[in-house]
Amino acid sequence: MRCGELPSRCAFKGATATMPARCCLPFSVRSVPAGAFPTFPTPSPWVSWISDIIVVVSPENIETMKSIIEKYGHKKVTVAEGGITRHRSIFNGLKLFSENEFSNHLLQKPEVVIIHDAVRPFVEEDILLKVVMAAKEHGAAGAIRPLVSTVIASAADGCLDHSLERAKYRASEMPQAFLFDIIYQAYQQCTDYDLDYGTECLHLALKYCKTNAKLVEGTADLWKVTYKRDLYAAESIIKDSLSQQICIITDVKEAVVQVGFLLHECLRSQIKVEAVSVSLSKGNSHLQNIFSGQCYNFVCINDKKYATEEIQQLVNMLEESNIPLLHPVVLISAHLNSLENTSFSIDLEELTRMKKFAREVKRKNILVYGLLVQCKDSFPLQETVNSAAALTMALIKDRNPELIGQLLVA
Repeated sequence: MRCGELPSRCAFKGATATMPARCCLPFSVRSVPAGAFPTFPTPSPWVSWISDIIVVVSPENIETMKSIIEKYGHKKVTVAEGGITRHRSIFNGLKLFSENEFSNHLLQKPEVVIIHDAVRPFVEEDILLKVVMAAKEHGAAGAIRPLVSTVIASAADGCLDHSLERAKYRASEMPQAFLFDIIYQAYQQCTDYDLDYGTECLHLALKYCKTNAKLVEGTADLWKVTYKRDLYAAESIIKDSLSQQICIITDVKEAVVQVGFLLHECLRSQIKVEAVSVSLSKGNSHLQNIFSGQCYNFVCINDKKYATEEIQQLVNMLEESNIPLLHPVVLISAHLNSLENTSFSIDLEELTRMKKFAREVKRKNILVYGLLVQCKDSFPLQETVNSAAALTMALIKDRNPELIGQLLVA
């Protein structure tokens, strides 16, 4: 789960900018048989064994969150109104399982509930599974990380009072998981002081339900997006994760297949490359499998003067696959200027059509770029393909929306 399944770069940034850290995400799990779930290095858009997702947001952001959920077709997501503090927000989310006044219909009470912060968007499925399984055994569990700085206490005069021995302490992180009855009963017994000034859910389970939480060693990707500079770091991580795989699509013409092969060889040392040598059609099972594998980068190589039709077919296939485009997809239309096409040229009218098309599909979270590959005797093919590979990597790593519709020359 990434940021409560907040989708594209813009939505992700908006969510972290407008939602305070108290806006937690209670994920619920109805039944978790031991050893039933595989571990994935990268989480799928929805972790299949999570039955319901409650996103708790401040009142002014409820409609924005609902529009995001609707736009990206998220299922099993319910929006709840947050309170003025972290604990009050979490309690409001939990009430959706037990109290009719907070929802038109009650959600089915889960066996285990996961609580997570929207400001920790890079949590992996593996750590979710670990805290859930630990909570099933111990009643409560939470991720921890080593302290990176020493914690000190100041005296009333502003001078050092004492410091803690860093090796004995850990930083409490999210996600945390609880047997639902334990955490709900703990919140029901909370005082106003707990709800207004407390921040640690594990402490509530210990204080009110005598449940000692199991502490699970977390990973470095549990860091919080807190400051403006963190947004840039988060954006960089997302872009890097999206640029790990590319699909090269060619037809069966010899020159096109040759360039596709050379491009494959240039790129495979940097990223995973899938190659498809077919005419584009919605019935192509290989392409459909690639779409299902969440590939966000495609190069369509052709020797036509203007190939918007092929790119439009690819856009249609992406849409018909019903795979939510949670992140911007990069489509690079690579045009070959070959010996057989010596009069190759693109006039201003064609460039204008390309830019218009790119602007239209950008609304669908698809970024279209043009790439001209010279395949003449006066241009050494390997050097040209090396340049095309470098431009391709730059486009998929940067994902710059300002460059859509531009024709770059390799």
